[in-house]
Amino acid sequence: MGGGGLSCAVSETADTLGIGIEMDVDKVHTREPGMHPDEIMVSESQERMLIITSKQKLKKLEQICKKFRIACSVIGHVTSGNLMHVKKGKKTFANISTDVVANATLLDRPSKKPVYLDDIEKEKKLKPITNFSKTLMKLLASPNIASKIWVYGQYDHEVGIRTVVKPGQDASVLRLDNGKFLSAKIDGNPKHCYINPREGAIGCFEEACRNVVCTGAKPIGMLDHLQFGNPEDPEIFWTFLESLKGLTDFAKHFQIPCIGGKVSLYNETPAGPIKPTPLIGVLGLIDKKPLVPKKVEDGDYLVILGDTKNELGGSEYFEYIHKFIGGTCPTVDFDVSKKNMKAMLDVIKKQLVKVAHDCSKGGLAVAASEICMTNEIGCKISLGKVPGEKLDVDKILFSESHSRYLVVVSKQNLKNLQSIFKKNKTSFNVIGTFSGKRIEFNKGKDSVIDLSVDKAQKTWLNSLRELVVHG
Repeated sequence: MGGGGLSCAVSETADTLGIGIEMDVDKVHTREPGMHPDEIMVSESQERMLIITSKQKLKKLEQICKKFRIACSVIGHVTSGNLMHVKKGKKTFANISTDVVANATLLDRPSKKPVYLDDIEKEKKLKPITNFSKTLMKLLASPNIASKIWVYGQYDHEVGIRTVVKPGQDASVLRLDNGKFLSAKIDGNPKHCYINPREGAIGCFEEACRNVVCTGAKPIGMLDHLQFGNPEDPEIFWTFLESLKGLTDFAKHFQIPCIGGKVSLYNETPAGPIKPTPLIGVLGLIDKKPLVPKKVEDGDYLVILGDTKNELGGSEYFEYIHKFIGGTCPTVDFDVSKKNMKAMLDVIKKQLVKVAHDCSKGGLAVAASEICMTNEIGCKISLGKVPGEKLDVDKILFSESHSRYLVVVSKQNLKNLQSIFKKNKTSFNVIGTFSGKRIEFNKGKDSVIDLSVDKAQKTWLNSLRELVVHG
């Protein structure tokens, strides 16, 4: 039971099965006394299910519920016809065709492109950065980028000892009974969606796909949680429609079915509505063996797959460092995205990769640093070798262009990996070598960033806790 509670669960079930249902609200077990029938019917209390069973199987069902200490109540019975009959004792509160309740008339709401989008892609002149090491440290401490281990480390994330890849990686992986594996990840980016609702939603979808691909999984299904403001506002409704169009286009092109979802509207405060916030969950299937990250060692290579573009609109760098909302939002080239996913799945399947990590929030600088911090090893990275447009240093470091992956590969596997990437006609390059205890980014002979792995790791791991506990 989700949105609409019993009113939707009963009417939709009855309408789908072509039956009638008579129910008594007095028989619904409630957490508090004195609830009015309409409150009982529309309450959206969590963790509830509506079950239709036969008289013969009812006793067994009640025994199972008792075993797991779950309250259950017989609240009604199936009737002929197609009426939803809601009673309180002997008094009738509703007696209506399920077809009318379950299949409401569609509203054709007006929509209008928000005025703020007219100028949002214009970039203002930003204050020059003189110390990129300090900037990277600030980003590693920011709430959206800092490690979330302080949160998830407090909870049991084992599922029946099935968890093969635990939280903290690109996606989590569970072992299935049939010998296969399921990879799962949820992504969202209201910053991108605010600047370009359609491309922002597509980007969230593709990022979730990239995350499961990094475990060796082929995306097989998606679900969404669409969070927006008041849909009666034509401008907000326009952003909602644009997001839906983007998700639909991507799902159709990649043949990834939408297997469920939720819509949450009217998310507003006196200060105004939330940014358009579609959250996208993607499930991926691994037939044989997932990529469980291996220890990165001295002499291993860092390879980037995918082009870096001048797309810093909605980036953590623009908004967190420069307090600038605007610029060009990253976009997804569907053909390039598909090509890069296939290339990644090929090299992972052939066990050529030690670590696979996608570039997302914070761009290349953050993604490479995360690999270094997780493995407690340094890396020397040459920005001049990063494929893509000729860009300023800050753009190469912090652009959040999509369809990009970082791959750690040993010396003996490098040629085979390069051969597969070439065969798939992808854009890639070796950009760094792992060694020592410092994270270094260079442009030619100039040092751009030079950080101690220990110092960066301490900031990344502890800043979220400090922010929450000490404000």
